[in-house]
Amino acid sequence: TLDRQFEVDAPDRVWVTDITSIRTHEGWSYLAVVIDLFSRRVVGWSMQSRMTTDLALQALLSAVWRRKPKHRVMIHSDQGSQFTGKEWQSFLGKHYLDASMSRRGNCHDNAVAESFFHLLKRERIRRRTYTTRDAARQDVFDYIEMFYNPTRKHTNNGMLSPIDYETEQRKMNEASV
Repeated sequence: TLDRQFEVDAPDRVWVTDITSIRTHEGWSYLAVVIDLFSRRVVGWSMQSRMTTDLALQALLSAVWRRKPKHRVMIHSDQGSQFTGKEWQSFLGKHYLDASMSRRGNCHDNAVAESFFHLLKRERIRRRTYTTRDAARQDVFDYIEMFYNPTRKHTNNGMLSPIDYETEQRKMNEASV
């Protein structure tokens, strides 16, 4: 459904989600994110020691809780088992979310999530192996909540951070009303 339409004219219309792995001495830690295509803001995320449907649902639940969307939201994912089961579909139905999925082997529709993971790994993780899963979670929290969302500039946002871009767009909309 998304069909690589990455430009969105309002927040909470289209979200993308995906999962990546992060190495720790305790074993892999998995990070699921939900990103709003409007501003490229990470609106929900979760980290767990297993890559399960619950991991994806916790990230999506945090996005719904945080944003409280007033309209239906398209949520785009790949065809991973975390995004195709009954639990996922039930959650979408109960929270007025519309599913969109890439065709098999087509990662281009999820380029925004993949780009975020690339930035996280290049700017923060850099081949690091964290001592513990808690240390990895704390560093990811710091990156997302203290740097990426409030500070990191994006060309897509006219060189504003995701939070600043949303604030500016809200002010412009209020001024035009």
